[in-house]
Amino acid sequence: MAFDHLPEALQQLANKSLLRARSVVADDYDAVIKVDDRHYINFSSNDYLGHRQHQDILQSYVEGLSRYGAGSGASPLVTGHTTCHQALEDHLAEALQREAVLLFSSGFAANQAVCQALLQSGDTLVSDKLMHASMVDAAMHSPANFLRFKHNDLTHAEAQLQRASGNVLCVSEGVFSMDGDCADAAGLAALCQQHDAWLMLDDAHAFGVLGDNGLGSVEAYGLNQQQCPIVMGTFGKAIGTGGAFIAGSQVLIDYLLNHAKHYIYSTAISAAQAKATLTSLQLMQAGGARSQLQANIAYFKQLAQAQDLPLLPSDSPIQPYMLHNPEQALAASAGLKAMGLWVNAIRSPTVPKGQDRLRITINATHQTKDIESLVDGLVMMRAKLA
Repeated sequence: MAFDHLPEALQQLANKSLLRARSVVADDYDAVIKVDDRHYINFSSNDYLGHRQHQDILQSYVEGLSRYGAGSGASPLVTGHTTCHQALEDHLAEALQREAVLLFSSGFAANQAVCQALLQSGDTLVSDKLMHASMVDAAMHSPANFLRFKHNDLTHAEAQLQRASGNVLCVSEGVFSMDGDCADAAGLAALCQQHDAWLMLDDAHAFGVLGDNGLGSVEAYGLNQQQCPIVMGTFGKAIGTGGAFIAGSQVLIDYLLNHAKHYIYSTAISAAQAKATLTSLQLMQAGGARSQLQANIAYFKQLAQAQDLPLLPSDSPIQPYMLHNPEQALAASAGLKAMGLWVNAIRSPTVPKGQDRLRITINATHQTKDIESLVDGLVMMRAKLA
C-alpha cells in the first residue's frame, strides 16, 4: 500500500519523545492564553513588544479593511501592490538607510527567494551552523556550494570564505532564534568585505528589539548598505502583524522583483496588514514598549541568576533553559503548565540532539508578578525533576 510507512514513522517519533502536536488557543490577550478551558501566562510568544493587541494597530487594520477589503486579491505584480504596501516599503527603506525594500508573505519565503534568485551553479553560500531552517533548506536545494561555519566563530567563518568560489553569500541570523545570542555582525561584515562576499542578515528576532530605534542588527552595529547588502526582517514577531521584507540596493530589489518566484507567484499580503504594520513600526520606533521589554528581560535575568538557573547567555527576549534530553524537556514543560505557566519544550531537530530545552520568551506586556511566578515555577520544576 502506498505510503504505509507513515504510521510507523509517527510512532518512532513518539517513542523518542519527538512527536509534535498543536494546542488550540481559545483566547489570547495581555500575555495570557486560554487552552482547554485553562488560563496560562504565556512565555512562548514571539510578540516581544505586545503589539498584536495594540489598539492603534487594530484600528489601522479596520481602516485598511474598509478601504481595500480582507485580502489583496492578486500577486504584487498584478493588482496586489497598493499605496499601503508602497508606504510600508518606503518607510522601511528610509529607516534602514537602504535604497529599496520588497515585501514577502513570510520570512521563510524571503530567505528561500534570495537563495533561489541569486545563487547559481559555482556560487557559494556560507552560513552559520545555527542558521534558521528556511535558509538551510534553501541552500540544500540550491545549485550553489554550501559551507557552514561553527556558531559565531569568525576564525572558522574566514576559513570557509577562503574556500568559497563564484559569487559568495554569507548569511547569519542577527539574534539566533533558539539560543537568543547575537551574531558578531560587524566582524562578519568586515570578513565579507575582505573576501568580496555579500553579507545577509536574517533579522527576524532582532528587528524591533535591537538598535536605538529598534531597527535591528544593522542599526545596532552601524552597518551601511555596502557592509550588509541584504537585510531580511519579519513582521510576525516584535512587530506583531505578519509578513517579511528584504532591504538592499535598488538593483537587488529590481532583480528579486523579476527573478524571485516566491514573490512573483505569491498573493501579496493584504493592504490592511501592510497599513497595520506601518503603524506598528511607527509605535516601535517611539520606544516605549522596547524600554519595557528591556526592563523585563533584565528583571528576569536578575531573578534567574539569583536562583542559578541553567540559562544560556542571552540579552534578548529569548532565554533558553537547558535540559539536554527530550523527555526532561517535555516533563518540565508539562510541570510548568500545571502551574499555569505556558513554556514550550524545544527538541531535535529544531535544536541539535542533546540540546533540548525550554524556550522562554519575555515580552513587554509581562508584569513583575508574572516574571516572579515564572522563576518560582522554574525553581519548583527543577526540584521536582532532580
